[in-house]
Amino acid sequence: MTMKDRSHDEAMAELFRDDPVTAAATLDAIFADGDQGELLVTLRQMAKAFGGVQAVAKAAELNPTQLYRTLSETGNPELRNLNAVLHAMGMRLAVEPLNRPVPHV
Repeated sequence: MTMKDRSHDEAMAELFRDDPVTAAATLDAIFADGDQGELLVTLRQMAKAFGGVQAVAKAAELNPTQLYRTLSETGNPELRNLNAVLHAMGMRLAVEPLNRPVPHV
């Protein structure tokens, strides 16, 4: 199979499967930008990398049908589901301080 025979999603899934540091950095950048659509696309690609939505749902102890809906273009993952999915992929959410002063309220 040549590179142009593969879809972008397949290529990204392979990259995320082979390079978890890049997968984590990609998600971190998306969280910093706050782009929900981009997050859902990337999570779908990552699910493909980790055996598909069915396999990720099983590992995350989530309902596969609900996970398909959650990761759809109109999905809105709850924090607990997002955490479960990330854990199934060997990752977790983390918070770090911004490199700027926080205004006092």
